[in-house]
Amino acid sequence: MSPLQLGLIVLGVVVVAAVLLYNRWVTSRLQPRRARPAPADGTEDRAQEAAAVAQALHDRLEPVLGDDTGAGEPPLAVSGSRQSPATALPLLDPQLDAIAQLTADTMVSGDAVLAALPGTRRIGSKPFFIEGQNLATQAWEFPRSGQRYTCLRAGIQLANRMGPLNEIEFSEFVVKLQAFADALQLAADFPDMMQEVARARELDQFAGAHDAQLSFTVRATRAAWSPGYLTQHAARQGFVVGALPGRMVLPAAQPGAAAVLVLQFETQAALSEDPDQAALRDFSITLDVPHVARAERPFVRMREAALALAASMEGSVTDDGGQPLGKDAMDRIGADLEVLYDALEARQLPAGAPLTRRLFS
Repeated sequence: MSPLQLGLIVLGVVVVAAVLLYNRWVTSRLQPRRARPAPADGTEDRAQEAAAVAQALHDRLEPVLGDDTGAGEPPLAVSGSRQSPATALPLLDPQLDAIAQLTADTMVSGDAVLAALPGTRRIGSKPFFIEGQNLATQAWEFPRSGQRYTCLRAGIQLANRMGPLNEIEFSEFVVKLQAFADALQLAADFPDMMQEVARARELDQFAGAHDAQLSFTVRATRAAWSPGYLTQHAARQGFVVGALPGRMVLPAAQPGAAAVLVLQFETQAALSEDPDQAALRDFSITLDVPHVARAERPFVRMREAALALAASMEGSVTDDGGQPLGKDAMDRIGADLEVLYDALEARQLPAGAPLTRRLFS
């Protein structure tokens, strides 16, 4: 074999090897990044255990402000807080509700009230609630079995994110409540419909002008991420796995408060049979401003979390439209939020308060 032939063979082997290595490198670059194995010292295990404990605590304490699931006793003011019904704070408030007074000639038993309650917690798009003044404690509470009440009251919410209370909803409230009062032989005193509808429209206008739901998007600038890779990095920023697939939350410091931030990624990827092969190119971090107390510093934490995750995962922070968000843009958003917080507090509806969360729901 001549030196030329030998050289060509060697060159061919080198070229083939180079092509194979290049293809392997390209393939590895295109595969989603995976979560790293836990360190031998158990640090990652301890972090995951702490996250699991935090999530369990969050699930146990997260408030539930009611739903439209149908019959039964109206929910407690903060049902997830594990308060006993006797200590639960009433939901009704003149600032947010149109309230009707219900009086009786004699005491009314809690069992009778519970039996006569309407079979829904909503009228149209508005929740309504019934409370009684406990004979023994003189405190307003949701009706309870075995208790007696001197008088009762009912209210329907004036406004929420579905809009203001209208004449049809108010009329249906009157009809339902009158049937409830007749069943218990109560005298019902209703507020003026036109006055309450006008209050509802004014409150809705205020809410519409002071509502804010912010969202940052973190987009991959190089390789995609697997759900496990994203979850691992988000856990280091304090996020814990949420109740829904593709959702993580940053719990609040105050027990029973709403999550400070919500991290959301594609549900289909979260439910993939092989999560290591599922590819994510972006995820969002959302702040529902009226639901989170100002003291939690939610926007500062949102900004820090988004930038930290973008740096550690080789991504960039953008708005919903894909436009990069720089320091100046984030500073302007932060300044605007301070003005919004001031306006909510001036209206006695501070961010994160139960009434505020009801209004912006």
